[in-house]
Amino acid sequence: MEKHRLTDIRIRDPFFLRQENCYYLYGTTDYNNWSGPGVGFDYYKTDDLEWFEGPFPAFRPDPAFWADRNFWAPEVWKYRNEFYMIASFKAEGRCRGVQVLKSECPTGPFIPILNKPVTPPEWEFLDGTLVFEQGKVYLVFCHEWIQTVDGEICVLELSEDLRYPKGEPKVLFKASEAEWTVVHEEFGHRGYVTDGPYVMPDEAGGFHMLWSSFGRAGYAIGMSHTSEGLMDGWIHDKVPVMAHDGGHGMVFEGLHGEKLLAIHTPNQWMEERVRMIELSDYCKEIRGGMV
Repeated sequence: MEKHRLTDIRIRDPFFLRQENCYYLYGTTDYNNWSGPGVGFDYYKTDDLEWFEGPFPAFRPDPAFWADRNFWAPEVWKYRNEFYMIASFKAEGRCRGVQVLKSECPTGPFIPILNKPVTPPEWEFLDGTLVFEQGKVYLVFCHEWIQTVDGEICVLELSEDLRYPKGEPKVLFKASEAEWTVVHEEFGHRGYVTDGPYVMPDEAGGFHMLWSSFGRAGYAIGMSHTSEGLMDGWIHDKVPVMAHDGGHGMVFEGLHGEKLLAIHTPNQWMEERVRMIELSDYCKEIRGGMV
C-alpha cells in the first residue's frame, strides 16, 4: 500500500482517532464536497503521524440512504466498545442534518443506525461532535448561519444508544457574542458563521470549546470556556487561537502524550491539507493547563 505525507492528502475537517498504536484520520473527502454528488467518507491510518496509508472507504451510502450531497465532517468516537460516526448530510428539498452511523471497528463500514438525522428536520444543522457529562451523552453542533443569520452553537441530549434526541436543542451561544468574529458573505448569504465545534472537558468540571468562524483575517478558530457545566456560562476569548486561513479544529494525543491541534488549511477548495500544531505550551499559558 502506497504511503502519503499529510502535505499530499487533500482533506477537510480532519478528525483523528487513536486506538492503541494506530491513528485513524477521517474527514471530508469527496472531490466536490460543495455541489457534487455525495460519494462517502474515506480514512487514512498511520503509526507515526508522518506516513499515512490509504485512502480506504469508511462509509459508502446504499441506494436507500436519504442524503445525496454535502457529506461533511465525519467524527468517529469509541463508545461502549463500538465505533460511532457523527457526520453531516443533505438532500434536495431537505435540511442538512447530523447523522449517527455505527461500526464494530474504526475501519468501518459505518452503517446509519436510522435512515434519518438525529437533529430536528426543520433546521439546517452541521458539524456534530459528542460530549459526555455525568453519564449522559450530548450532541453539540451548529445551527447554520444560512438559516439563522447569526450562527449558533447548540446542544442536544441523546438517548444512551445515540438513536434519538431527548428533548429539544438548547442554544449555548451565538457567533456574534465572540469579539473576534465578523460578518461573512458567501453563497448569497450574509451573517455570522459557526462551524466545527470540538469540546474538551477539564478536571474541574468545566469545558473548553474550539469552534470556527470568520475573523478580520479570514477563516479562523476561536476558543470558548465554561466553568459551570456544559449548559451555561460560556465566555469567549477576545482573540482567535488561529486567526488566518485555518479552521475546523480538534485536539488529540500525540505519540509522546503531547496535545496536538489538527486543522485544515488553507480554506480553499482542492488545496485543503491537515496541519498539526502542538497545543500544550499555549494552553498552559492562557488557561492554566486546561489540556
